[in-house]
Amino acid sequence: MGTGRPTLDAWMAEYEAIENEYVESLEAQGIAFASPAAADAVARRRERVAALRERGVRSLNGGASLSHGFISSACRACVGDCGSRTFYINLKCHRGCYFCFNPNQVDYERHLGEDAPWREAFEGFRAEVPEVTHVALTGGEPLLVKDKALEFLAMVHDEEPQAHVRLYTSGSFFDEDFARQARDLGLDEIRFSVKLDEGNASIDETLAALVLAREFIPAVMVEMPVIPGQEEAMRRLLRRLDALGADGINLLEFCFPLHNWEEFAKRGFRIKNPPFEVLYNYQYAGALPVAGSDEACLDLLEFALDEGLSLGVHYCTLANKNIDAVLQVNRRYDLDPTLCELGEDGFFHVGKAFDQDTDSVRAALDVADAPYVEDPDDGSIAFHPRWLEMVREVGAIPARSVLTIEEPGDAPYLRELKLTV
Repeated sequence: MGTGRPTLDAWMAEYEAIENEYVESLEAQGIAFASPAAADAVARRRERVAALRERGVRSLNGGASLSHGFISSACRACVGDCGSRTFYINLKCHRGCYFCFNPNQVDYERHLGEDAPWREAFEGFRAEVPEVTHVALTGGEPLLVKDKALEFLAMVHDEEPQAHVRLYTSGSFFDEDFARQARDLGLDEIRFSVKLDEGNASIDETLAALVLAREFIPAVMVEMPVIPGQEEAMRRLLRRLDALGADGINLLEFCFPLHNWEEFAKRGFRIKNPPFEVLYNYQYAGALPVAGSDEACLDLLEFALDEGLSLGVHYCTLANKNIDAVLQVNRRYDLDPTLCELGEDGFFHVGKAFDQDTDSVRAALDVADAPYVEDPDDGSIAFHPRWLEMVREVGAIPARSVLTIEEPGDAPYLRELKLTV
């Protein structure tokens, strides 16, 4: 439905066409998308987040991160904290998860067979940031190379003893000797990945490792994607983790990592449509959200509240990861704060008016002594989004412009990505 503002309608149609072309290009590769979401889907999700907040759930980054109870300080620091980074020794792994992101890593094949330069990478990290706050070791499976994992922990402990250090593992090969040494080397947190589709024996093995870890490591938790269709198994797992005294669980939005689609297809999965609220070339290892996972994660968060679980529950969306990628660039630029704001989504936001609205909007902004910029190319007026409601009160139909900084070589520029009314 048009707004009756020809230029605004033309711009919005162009951005919609870009989104449609993106989906169509992936469908041409055989990737299946869910039916387009209802027009009010974003609003309904925001209402659901608002209801969760009323029940005491913390909301960060515009509802992209939702948590209740325990939450790791590393999760709090995840978005926009340049002092936090994750490393790996190599990408070897004894599991074969069809949804693994690792094949998207640079030099993936090489680091299946040989170690990454992890010592040099850590020293480079120390040199580039003002303060090291959080350090993680992942894989592959880091416990396939326990000695080197302990060397890594020792290096961080010696050089950055104040840093919060965590380890990711499936739980295989975790034993008391490693737990004791890791504790003595300053390991603050361990995150286990539970593989529900590998059966009860695998689940029991991981939870036994979790129970052992609680004797040595200060914070012990689970981190795993929520796969549509596994909701009942996830509810059982949450109850079990609570009974075992786990500190928390990170629920991750289930994603397709742009490879191995045949495994997703045979399980009947489809991609959320549209996949992103703002279409952009995000750099989080390349991934698309699977339809149904977001709703399942919100259901599980509500379940934990209804059950009164002591277990901390944190839902981390794909959007939360993507925000960090955008924010790492945009926060380096100081745009005029009287004209735009850096939003919770990591993008810059500006109000804009077009066509027959420009005269009344200009007059209203002049009365309010609010700065604005006029674009002679399309006749628009740009202003700080704080004035959007005032502009609507004079009968205008303004748009919210979403922008980001692009950095092609040495010539960064501001790029508009979307207009919404």
